[in-house]
Amino acid sequence: MLQLNWGTMIFQAVAFIALMLLVSKFALRPMLGVLKKRQDYIDEQISSAEKNREQAEKLVAEQREALEAARGEAKEILERTKSQKEREAEEIIKGAQERAERMIKEATSEIAMEKEKALAELRDEVGRLTVLLASKVMEKELDEKEQAKLVDRYLDRVGELQ
Repeated sequence: MLQLNWGTMIFQAVAFIALMLLVSKFALRPMLGVLKKRQDYIDEQISSAEKNREQAEKLVAEQREALEAARGEAKEILERTKSQKEREAEEIIKGAQERAERMIKEATSEIAMEKEKALAELRDEVGRLTVLLASKVMEKELDEKEQAKLVDRYLDRVGELQ
């Protein structure tokens, strides 16, 4: 049967406990320390990644707000530009209409002046022809037929001048 040797068992137990203490002190504790440091590093990286994600989400939200603001400003600028363009077009049209009216008035007054000038020249010519006719009538006594012919010629000349 099996015999138990108490001396060997105690020695083996003491050796086992000593070995466990040595392994615990020199291998297990440093290994647990390294594992603890590794776990702390991983936890720190996870929290850092979460903080970075939150910051990225904030930046994305800020960028979206900035983009919306920029779109609003661009729309406002386009509307202002459009209204300014319309105002300038109206001013150009108004200026062109004023110039056209002024040119029409100037042309009308120039036509009136030319008409008055032509009438004055016609009056001068009629006066000259009247004097000429009177001088011819005085030079010779005309009978009624020749006087009618002379008046007709005079009227023809006046008609040609108009």
